[in-house]
Amino acid sequence: MLDRRSLFAATAAVGSFVGAVFKGRTAAAATYAKNATIPGEVEPRGTDGRHERLPTLDLESQHDFHSGIRGWNSRVAGKAAQQRVEKIMVENGLDKRATMSTEKALSLIEHDHVVGTSARTWISNQQTMWKSMQDYYHANADDYLAEMEAFDNIGPGTLELNPDMDIPTYTKHEIHMQPGGYVGDEFAGHMYHYGTNNFYTGGRGDNEQDQIHIGTAERMPLPEDGKVKRILVQGCGPGQFTVALKERFPDAEVWGIDVGGPLVRYGHMRAVELGVDVNFAQRLAEDTKFPDGYFDIVTSFIIHHELPADKTKEVFREAHRVTRKGGYFYPVDFRTRASENPAFAQYRTWWDHRWNTEVWSQEFRSINLEDELVNAGFKLKEDAKPVLRGFGVRHAIKQA
Repeated sequence: MLDRRSLFAATAAVGSFVGAVFKGRTAAAATYAKNATIPGEVEPRGTDGRHERLPTLDLESQHDFHSGIRGWNSRVAGKAAQQRVEKIMVENGLDKRATMSTEKALSLIEHDHVVGTSARTWISNQQTMWKSMQDYYHANADDYLAEMEAFDNIGPGTLELNPDMDIPTYTKHEIHMQPGGYVGDEFAGHMYHYGTNNFYTGGRGDNEQDQIHIGTAERMPLPEDGKVKRILVQGCGPGQFTVALKERFPDAEVWGIDVGGPLVRYGHMRAVELGVDVNFAQRLAEDTKFPDGYFDIVTSFIIHHELPADKTKEVFREAHRVTRKGGYFYPVDFRTRASENPAFAQYRTWWDHRWNTEVWSQEFRSINLEDELVNAGFKLKEDAKPVLRGFGVRHAIKQA
């Protein structure tokens, strides 16, 4: 049998999806934190509120650096690139706000050095951020695998892993350039959690206390009859939104499902540490395994731009099936856009798809999510309000 180090080295070398290799393995050894409050818990530097600090000061410093570079890119380099694109438009006799196809936008600006510098800086920062995370957890694999094993079968809440699941091909991409993606690295949950906090800090604001997820959960509407007994989060990732919904609705039965076993495994561990009674399961959003009409609220947090268009339609139909009459479905995701936008927006959309491994984002933007919700059988609430600033408003009611 190959040892764990060899397997990790092979994974890094070939970038293959080997998550199934690790399922069910027991850590050979572990050095637990002396001050751990739960047997097996690893917290070298403790917590700050609900945020477990990164394990070393060096890793935390790297994380802060990457967050700073991301913020600089958004505020300075990205703004300079946009101004450069507007100048190029004027030089070509075009209105700087004129809409155009992706092909036209690329022909004008793809090879510009200012635009390219902004893009290259962003990409390199993203790559080195992921590498620093993966390197640390792989170097300390035994400790962190043992920690997850210690939490797998304890509560509050439950964890269901399906190591024999046939993982769909459409999920096997390194989304956001995350090494191994959501299904191919046993530490996908750890990396995703801290990596996305980096995204938020560099763009939308601090999320180390789950502020964005908690705020979104607080703004989720009630069904018209006010009854909330069961909630489902499709594509729950590491569970921040799922936990926040349970905290808002403490008497409800709350489930978070995701194809990524490492994601729900990490989410369960974190929920136990927070003392929140939620259920996590490795299942597909388009095949949840729940009974018809089981949930009062079905929701998701920014997953549909990471699905093929036909899968989004399947997920909508499944959401309709498991939502009770009078309940609702609210998928939180980006606004879908027309095929033509101003040049810089069109370039950024293409660039995110091409270089940030958002494989399905172009398909996502090609469909009208509101129309597809209606096609799935829902009725859209006309006076619905946004639950997350800057994202689409999609309050879809299953009619009685």
